[in-house]
Amino acid sequence: MEYKGVLRKMQTENGSPIQYYLVFENDFIHVNQLLDKHLTIEFSGYECLNCGLNKKIFRQGYCYDCFYEVPQAADWVMKPELSTAHLDKEDRDLEYEKRVQLQPHIVYLANSSNVKVGVTRKTQVPTRWIDQGAHEAIEIVEVPNRYLAGITEVALKDHVGDKTNWRTMLKNEIKDENLVEWRDRLKQYIPEEALPYYLENNTETNLEFPVLQYPTSLKSLNLQKTPSFEGVLKGIKAQYLIFEGNTVFNVRGSEGYVVTISVL
Repeated sequence: MEYKGVLRKMQTENGSPIQYYLVFENDFIHVNQLLDKHLTIEFSGYECLNCGLNKKIFRQGYCYDCFYEVPQAADWVMKPELSTAHLDKEDRDLEYEKRVQLQPHIVYLANSSNVKVGVTRKTQVPTRWIDQGAHEAIEIVEVPNRYLAGITEVALKDHVGDKTNWRTMLKNEIKDENLVEWRDRLKQYIPEEALPYYLENNTETNLEFPVLQYPTSLKSLNLQKTPSFEGVLKGIKAQYLIFEGNTVFNVRGSEGYVVTISVL
């Protein structure tokens, strides 16, 4: 079977294990069904997720020009504390910014490679945790806008990590943590404006990834350098495909790439 389309991050459905889907314009792949099967990936060009042109992807699936124009790639996306829609101030597109920023947001702890703090829209729970490869996570606060979530994350970053070591995550070199205890210890550092939104009675969520064999070392597949790849799929974790022989492919990091995937 052969599938051709533009890569976007895999869609997910929480379950035991998590279900993954690659969605193209006219087709989709239930990726879990490809485990232990031999695949080929052929890279043939680019398609910017905004303008649709065959222009080299710069970041996040966008060409250089679009990356610096679209609101989806503005600084407040990666740094929620820079959000200004609650002040009625525009960055790139106030209508879009109000739609995204002025809705409930969660500040959470997730254990992917170590315990880290993060921010996501409430509607993206547990999708955000899945995308980060977290095997356990817990909400700390639920606030009404992105700015409050951002300043809470900044305050907590002085006392807990905010980055995932993707190599440790993919090799599954992770120890279980008591996230309820972590949450309770960090309460004292929550900013006063966000403290009324503290969640004190919730429990942690555990996630199960469809992995048959974790890699012991890592070789990252770059389609620009290796436009044709063959391998046996052994697992899916976060937004990575894990192949036999320790090769891993970051689907989200390759958004906007036009590929043909064949199942042999």
